[in-house]
Amino acid sequence: MEKFKDVNDILDYAMDREQEAVDFYSNLAKKARSEEMKAVFTEFAEEEIKHKIKILKVKEEGIMTLSAEKVMDLQISDYTVHKAPTPDMTYEEALILAMSKEKAAFKLYTNLASKTEVPDVRELFLSLATEESKHKLRFEIEYDEFVLREN
Repeated sequence: MEKFKDVNDILDYAMDREQEAVDFYSNLAKKARSEEMKAVFTEFAEEEIKHKIKILKVKEEGIMTLSAEKVMDLQISDYTVHKAPTPDMTYEEALILAMSKEKAAFKLYTNLASKTEVPDVRELFLSLATEESKHKLRFEIEYDEFVLREN
């Protein structure tokens, strides 16, 4: 389990996860089998950049307060996906991995929202959680349309 010393550690962790998502979606965009999905992956990469910027703004403004006790109980392993993308990954595997990553991000932001007592910060994390759940739904729809229907 990831241990955090302070709020900045949490925010740095969240920004790192967003950068990983940017890289992940940028790579998927390069490998997309349709122009539509290439556009979707590119759009998601751009949205993840916006998420990172929102978190950076919170960090720079220093408006988040969490108790150290709550910080140590985040159980970060629950919010990570341990499978890494591979160059020979199929489209189906990429969609499954994307869904898993979005679910993990949703859980992370939901938990972070529950750990803060600052209303604006809570709303930021809940907003990010909602965006991640929308991403997951988009991948589920894609999976249903192009993987399940082909089988």
